[in-house]
Amino acid sequence: MEYPLEHHDVKTNGLRLHVVQCGPAAGPLVILLHGFPEYWYSWRAQLPALVAAGYRVWVPDQRGYNLSDKPLGVESYVLPTLAADIIGLIDAAGRAQAAVVGHDWGAIVAWYLAAHHQGRVASTTIINVPHPKATLPNLWRAPDQLLRSWYIAFFQLPSLPEQLFSRRNWQFGGQMLVRSSRPGTFSTAEVARYKTAWNRPGAITSMINWYRALTRSPVSDWPRIRGPVQIMWGERDAFLNKKFAQLSLAECEQATLHYFPQATHWVQLEEAVKVNELLVSFLQQETAVAIS
Repeated sequence: MEYPLEHHDVKTNGLRLHVVQCGPAAGPLVILLHGFPEYWYSWRAQLPALVAAGYRVWVPDQRGYNLSDKPLGVESYVLPTLAADIIGLIDAAGRAQAAVVGHDWGAIVAWYLAAHHQGRVASTTIINVPHPKATLPNLWRAPDQLLRSWYIAFFQLPSLPEQLFSRRNWQFGGQMLVRSSRPGTFSTAEVARYKTAWNRPGAITSMINWYRALTRSPVSDWPRIRGPVQIMWGERDAFLNKKFAQLSLAECEQATLHYFPQATHWVQLEEAVKVNELLVSFLQQETAVAIS
């Protein structure tokens, strides 16, 4: 890339996040939010395309992950607090708004930002996670979802999830990445990088605490999203039924949905070229609208 990757520690919402930054300093700000069990490196396929298109890109290790602070206690990971971290990053960048792109848990944070901080979010791109209000009331439409979500209930247990995930040199975590993705998506070397991030002191408990805090963030009072939303969805997602992507559109005033029939949960890595095309086109379109 023309611009180097910059590794910064940024203070936000009372803690320190490790944030990889890249791209022209004056470019429109895009914040990429990873999910479980990843870290900033999950956006390795998107960074070059966004920077080449002229965007200033910030990619944090979200709280509890990799090189960022790992506050103790489940209450430190409730959704309003996770979202406040990102608002603090927008402030730290000296911007009024940012385009937000989220995958997995990062997409849940992005949904929350789009609903509750609408003046701070220029546009929202969601990858393979439904709007929270579209899920529970519609489980009857996808009865297999309860089986797909078994791990969420398991993660509510104390200690045992950490023991399973980390045993035998993080074998469970590594196999989860490989078995839920298309062959070749995660190389041995890349899985080793993830294991290094998981092995940092306090990381695995903090990562799982995101799930433990999930029930402490009710979604009944979420406002309808007025800003532009783009949803991308790999249809072969092992964890989430694709029906919830379509149902999420009802929570937005202006949203588009793109299915990837051959992709899994890790669509931004498996279909990077097409994902990048859609992402850059969407961002450019919304930037042009804002300027006009």
